[in-house]
Amino acid sequence: MWVTSMPQVWDEEGAAKGAADAVTPAPAAAMLGSLAAWLSRTIQPQPPAPRVCGTEGGPPVTAPRVRLRDGRHLAYCETGVPKEQARFKVVFSHGFTGSREDSVRPSQEVAEELGVYMVGFDRAGYGQSDPNPNRSVKSAALDVEELADALGLGPKFYVIGISLGCHAVWGALKYIPDRIAGAAMMAPVVNYWWPGFPADLVAEVYAKQEVGDQWALRVSHHAPGILHWWMEQSWLPTSTVVAGTTPLPNKRDAEIRSKMKEDGTFQQKMEQATQQGIHESYYRDMMVMFGKWEFDPMSLPEPPCPVHLWQGDEDGLVPVVLQRYLASRLSWLNYHELPGTGHFLSPVPGLGDTVLRTLFG
Repeated sequence: MWVTSMPQVWDEEGAAKGAADAVTPAPAAAMLGSLAAWLSRTIQPQPPAPRVCGTEGGPPVTAPRVRLRDGRHLAYCETGVPKEQARFKVVFSHGFTGSREDSVRPSQEVAEELGVYMVGFDRAGYGQSDPNPNRSVKSAALDVEELADALGLGPKFYVIGISLGCHAVWGALKYIPDRIAGAAMMAPVVNYWWPGFPADLVAEVYAKQEVGDQWALRVSHHAPGILHWWMEQSWLPTSTVVAGTTPLPNKRDAEIRSKMKEDGTFQQKMEQATQQGIHESYYRDMMVMFGKWEFDPMSLPEPPCPVHLWQGDEDGLVPVVLQRYLASRLSWLNYHELPGTGHFLSPVPGLGDTVLRTLFG
């Protein structure tokens, strides 16, 4: 069948699963494959080339950056105590729409008491870090390692991720476990196609998402080659997360987002994150997070370091029932559920200090 001639945008294995694929019924998967193939043969939808920082026509470089082995640059931001005085050194991986300036927001007093140095970085394609058209879970982990080595953080360091940025932490536990002294994940986004999840549970929670989010994730997984085209069509159901309209059941989350939209912070963060192009930042994130992983986190062996996970029970973006199931499968994972708490964990009063004291106290 002619659909299978487009392997870069069509997931043959996903279609073959049929009814076994709990979140993408076979007709939907077939439709996506047919659409992808048709588009590739007719209008050939290609995302615009990124406006790379520091190049002609691109945004200026104002942040410190390190150069990686493949020639790309990562922009970073240091907080906490000076690196030379630190007892604990942490690499922080920001979430969807985030930046190098994000962190767990610990108090300076606790950071100084414990001796914590933290470096956040713009993940590939975000802010002032060069895009990586070959971005993957593995490349995210290796970017963390190269950044740590470039900054001289030593043979072992800690990693903390938040929301979608936690894919870099899972990647670190898979690909560079011997470099990790400890890890923490805050409201980590899950991939509904991880095979360790029960099909009936996944189907139930997936169906509770907004229709646009269901389709945006399906396209990200089954037909990533047309994701940019899909997301730019006003007549198609697309991501409410990108639009900032996802229903948020937690009061604090809803108030935070409302305030960010009112004072312009939401738009400013988006402009900063996507200044090189929304495809290499937001959309590439979606393709990596919800695409095909080389491993299932629920099948990881026990790593040689402590791993902690914090999750709010009123999270409107990451289903707590899936996080609970994941934690039940990993006996070595220290799971911390926060009652009455949503997805935005950095602003939770005192939580940043709790995370650091748990890791280093």
